[in-house]
Amino acid sequence: MMSKPQILVVDDSPEIRLSAAFILEDQGFSVIEAQNHHYAQTALSEHHIDLILLDMNFSLDTTSGEEGLRFLTWISKSDFVIPVIAMTGWSNVDLAVNAMRLGACDFVEKPWNNQRLVQIIRQQLKMAGLQIQNQKLKQQLEPVAEQDFNWRSKSMVTLLGQIKSVAATDASILLTGNNGTGKSYLAKRIHQQSDRANDAFIAVNMGAISESLFESEMFGHKKGAFTDAKENRIGRFELSKHGTLFLDEIANIPQSQQAKLLRVLESGEYEVLGSSQTQHADSRVISATNGDIAKMISDGVFREDLYFRLNTIELRVPTLQERLEDIAPLAKHFIAMYGKKYKRDELTLSSCAINALQAYHWPGNVREMSHLMERAVLLAHGNKLCKEDLHLSNLKKNNAMPMMTLEQAEKILIEQALARSHDNVPKAAIMLGLTKSSMYRRLEKYGIKEQS
Repeated sequence: MMSKPQILVVDDSPEIRLSAAFILEDQGFSVIEAQNHHYAQTALSEHHIDLILLDMNFSLDTTSGEEGLRFLTWISKSDFVIPVIAMTGWSNVDLAVNAMRLGACDFVEKPWNNQRLVQIIRQQLKMAGLQIQNQKLKQQLEPVAEQDFNWRSKSMVTLLGQIKSVAATDASILLTGNNGTGKSYLAKRIHQQSDRANDAFIAVNMGAISESLFESEMFGHKKGAFTDAKENRIGRFELSKHGTLFLDEIANIPQSQQAKLLRVLESGEYEVLGSSQTQHADSRVISATNGDIAKMISDGVFREDLYFRLNTIELRVPTLQERLEDIAPLAKHFIAMYGKKYKRDELTLSSCAINALQAYHWPGNVREMSHLMERAVLLAHGNKLCKEDLHLSNLKKNNAMPMMTLEQAEKILIEQALARSHDNVPKAAIMLGLTKSSMYRRLEKYGIKEQS
């Protein structure tokens, strides 16, 4: 159930506060009263306030508005980001202008028109909500569209059945398995099948967060909370509110920060760095690891109580070697995907290539296959990929992909496109899905001379 917006009414007159409470509570708002700025500051520290209705004069027979301006100055320097509607019993254009300059979002005169007051409050709450949403969207990376795949192996069909049975719950799920098995893909699938699917899916690589930035990344920070805090930042728990928070590489959380994560999982409470207000988390947590958590607990580097909080349900993702029935269809899936990306839709996979793929041991699992097929598509000379195009013999010898950067592969692809188009740069650009100007920039970058 959505909580009522809380309005803080700051006015020295009990009659005014009571009148405002009657009107606003009748409109579905919750009202907290304060008779002056001292009580208002206390209320702000004790309650989550969504909007302030501020009388500009706290003392009897005062009409200058200086008290209200001082309060606006104080709140502008604090860590509170709350819309303020200023009000006064005296029509004063200069006071209204000064209040707006100090951060008031609107101005009303007393006695107010009830309908207009409610309309202004609803409008400002809506605008405040949009600002928060815009900040959330600004901080989120553009999600990568992934094509789904119809798994055929018994091990994956069993796993997907287990996922379907628990996805609709809010139980914490721990995904375990080797590197590259597709734990991130499955975390998204769980989210898509859950009751939170219409809200955000936020993924965070715990291994990429330094110990000093852990609280800022997870819980957010207020402007000025530390030296480099130039602006407010929304943490991952707030970004994933009502949605799903995916904690990848969970075993890499610094031991000193594990207790802070445990507190949120146990109580649902946390504080934004630089703020004393307690926030409430509402995220379904999915985590993943390829580490040996049992050994880490035994070695004293991972908290056992945190492990129990994370793994209400633990699901192991099988290696690609355990999914032999999926290898050929998965390879064709990647060829189709990268063929579309690189304008090589005509590519097919030969039977000898399929046999080679099925005989390979896949130490890098699905991720390795994705990279291998992308490279094969990029470097293919004919329309059919053969065993030789996969370079699996080199992989077996070195247990690694052939050493070639993406820039090297891109240069080869550009040269092939130029050869196919008989050095017609605009045609080659179209073949690669590039604009003509982008193509010319790459020619200059790689020192490829245009044939006259």
